[in-house]
Amino acid sequence: MEERKPEVVEESIWVAGEAIKKAPKIYGVPTGVEGLDQLFFVSEVQDGKPIKKPLGGIPAYSVTNITGVSDTGKSLMVEQYAVKQASKGEAVAFITVEAPAHFVVAGLKERAKAMGLDFESLENNIILIDAASHGRLRENIPDLLATLAHVIKTYKVRHTVIDSVTGLYEAREMQARVVVRQLFNFMKKWYQTALFVSQKRSGHEELTAEAAGGYAISHIVDCSMVLSKDLILTQSQSKLYRKPIGEVVRLFRIDGCRLCGHDTRTHFMEITELGLVKIGPPLSG
Repeated sequence: MEERKPEVVEESIWVAGEAIKKAPKIYGVPTGVEGLDQLFFVSEVQDGKPIKKPLGGIPAYSVTNITGVSDTGKSLMVEQYAVKQASKGEAVAFITVEAPAHFVVAGLKERAKAMGLDFESLENNIILIDAASHGRLRENIPDLLATLAHVIKTYKVRHTVIDSVTGLYEAREMQARVVVRQLFNFMKKWYQTALFVSQKRSGHEELTAEAAGGYAISHIVDCSMVLSKDLILTQSQSKLYRKPIGEVVRLFRIDGCRLCGHDTRTHFMEITELGLVKIGPPLSG
């Protein structure tokens, strides 16, 4: 068999000056999570010196991974994000992989009430894709993306949430990188600001971005957020966290964002009695 001669793919070559003309302007997208939006920054040059300027949310057009063990607030965060965008009149595609759509929408309604919003005024801006009830969507990524493309075009969607991407490869973790790469490329093609929830397996380090499927997601996406919790059992933990023995402390960390600057510290986090996630002060403070 004759060996194929390597060919130059000329359309893949960009001069930076030309590429920048097509680059979208990065701006902050409010998340609906108290204490989170001010943790992202951009740089501006004034008098020849770089100055840090708050972005006011996650960077637009970014694909962000939110990972952590169970009961750390991942789903609450993306639900708050979806409700926040919908309240602004923005259309959101919410792909639910874990629970049927009618159960997810009940949670979204509770999140809206806790945020002081009238769910009926925004409910038509959230379009759910029920991959939990339709195995064809979970097991066939092209079908899932075709369905999402239809939703984006029909409802003029600019924001996509997937809860969770782990459910799209949980029985075939070796394919995690392939699955996530397809999702990531799709979000970029359609100029989506996207949030992916991923789950950690037991034994993974709590505050690293490693999740089920290894580092496949964090290596591909633009930004990773890590949520964790710790039960205080010793005096040293009590002193570190400044809380009494027996309490559960929740922590939050941005594990990198290549589109803009960000706060690198580990922060306290809480889930309120009404089921809202709030980001608190830094652990070092």
